[in-house]
Amino acid sequence: MLIELLGREMHNYLISQEELERFKGFLEKRGIKVEKFYSKGTTSLIFLGKWRNKEVIIKLERPDTPRKNLQKEANILRVLKGHEISPLLIDYGMFENREFLVREFAIGKPLLYTTPEKDHLLQILEETYKLDLLRIDHGQIQGGKHIIIGDRVWIIDFEKASLRRKPKNVTTAMAMIFLNNNVISKRVREKFKINPMFLETLRKELKQYKETKNIEKIKELLCSL
Repeated sequence: MLIELLGREMHNYLISQEELERFKGFLEKRGIKVEKFYSKGTTSLIFLGKWRNKEVIIKLERPDTPRKNLQKEANILRVLKGHEISPLLIDYGMFENREFLVREFAIGKPLLYTTPEKDHLLQILEETYKLDLLRIDHGQIQGGKHIIIGDRVWIIDFEKASLRRKPKNVTTAMAMIFLNNNVISKRVREKFKINPMFLETLRKELKQYKETKNIEKIKELLCSL
């Protein structure tokens, strides 16, 4: 039973077997099949499923969520459609007074748990640059969990993103990957044998980027790795 994967506490508190079955039936009528529980987020329960033979992520708002974010995420995913930054939004709506969102599954591993290749680094630069141009500030780039590394790069989970904050996706991503002291930067520095001159040049170019919004010098630097 699907609910067994949620655990007894979640069964009793976050969703009942009966409600889960109703949710599965509700989505099946929309062409979406719930297959298994995936994880528990701060604001939603997350399931894996299928839509037209494609793997999808299904988010269902938790009844105890401190905030409603899925509509905002759905709106941002609509803005991103065609930009090849985040997986495609499949569906969004309400189920028994709870928000739900369905999007295509991003195949790969979070940057936090893997070491990127040079092509990945260039894709991260390009995609964060696109976000800056679209004036969307992701808000959680710095943790490395929302950049997915696979055959290509995806940026996911825009629940805390904003169209009002000043976007700083490029500077945040580059600082996380190269300049800050964390497990990601340590792996990248070791893999590419990055020296202090490279880091100092990157700092200078990021400072210039804040003024010019031109990534060409940063791109040239990454291409030199």
